[in-house]
Amino acid sequence: MSEVGAEHCPRAVLSADPYHVVTWATEALDEQRRIAWNTARGAARGNSRNRSPRGQTKSLKDARWALWKNPANLNERQREQLAWIAKTNPALHRAWALKEGLRTVFAIARRSPAEAVEALDRWISWARRCRLPQFVKLAQRVVRNRDAIVASIEHGLSNALVESMNTKIRLIIRVAFGFHSAEAIIAMAMLSLGGHRPTPPR
Repeated sequence: MSEVGAEHCPRAVLSADPYHVVTWATEALDEQRRIAWNTARGAARGNSRNRSPRGQTKSLKDARWALWKNPANLNERQREQLAWIAKTNPALHRAWALKEGLRTVFAIARRSPAEAVEALDRWISWARRCRLPQFVKLAQRVVRNRDAIVASIEHGLSNALVESMNTKIRLIIRVAFGFHSAEAIIAMAMLSLGGHRPTPPR
């Protein structure tokens, strides 16, 4: 927090948004997927008569959504893609498990913040020794931001409400084909989202 912010809000708590923390892990996972894809592509080029590496290249490219999505939201084909990755690319599957492990920390926080903090520390230990450079680097980033992440877990804070409001305001602007002034945007946002709409006369 800046000196100005600390002066005006001395009791403010700096917290890390859970969505963005999990996004860090998703980015590290996608980096590992690209490594696997480039390795498969190199194998396909080196052995043009063998169709298997080419098939692996396409399968890894198509598996991106299966790797990104919440397991509860996977369809049958995406579950099959994850099972295939577990058998053919253990490093990529380990990266997926690490991403899901970090997401689970915040799921645990909803019922028990103390357990979630313990799970976070276990995840850090796991990531440090996972032998995946991008996740080792991510573990270092999580350690640097641990206090802010723990604050988010303990206080149940996130940017979800603010980002939802921003999305709705952007929609209002788009539907109106723009406004001539900031005051007009604010007035329409307050009218639509402020909860104080006037009651029309009968």
